[in-house]
Amino acid sequence: MNSDIYSSYRSCFQTLATFLTGFRGQVTVTQTPAVKLIQIGESVTINCKTNTVVSNGCVGSYTCMAWYQQKPGEAPKLLIHSANRRESNTPARFSGSGSRTDFTLTISGVQTEDTGDYYCQSAHVISGSWVFTQ
Repeated sequence: MNSDIYSSYRSCFQTLATFLTGFRGQVTVTQTPAVKLIQIGESVTINCKTNTVVSNGCVGSYTCMAWYQQKPGEAPKLLIHSANRRESNTPARFSGSGSRTDFTLTISGVQTEDTGDYYCQSAHVISGSWVFTQ
C-alpha cells in the first residue's frame, strides 16, 4: 500500500477513534428499581434517569434513549428506541415515555414470556449511525 494512502487511512481512523472516544462516559444512566417481582397480568414501570439531557428523537446527531430486554443466555433485544418508538417485533404492551433526563418503560399486562432483564441505554446517533455508550 502506498505510504501516503496508508498514512491518510491511519490519520482518518485515529481521528474517528478519538471522536468516538470523546463520547464515552458523558451520559450516566441510573435505572430503578434494580429488581421487581410482578404477577402475570400486572403492569410494571421501570425508570431511567440520566445526568444530562437526552433527546426524544434520534434524527441527525443526537443522544437518545433505548430500551432492551435480555433473557438468560441470549443477546439483548432492542425493544424501544428514540424513547418511545417500538421496534416492529415489540408487542404493543411495551411502551416507552419520557424526555430530557427522565424516561420510563412500561409493560402493561405482563406475560410469562416477558421474564428477563431490562436495560435502558443512551446512544449517540451520528449521521444515521448508532454509537452506544452505556
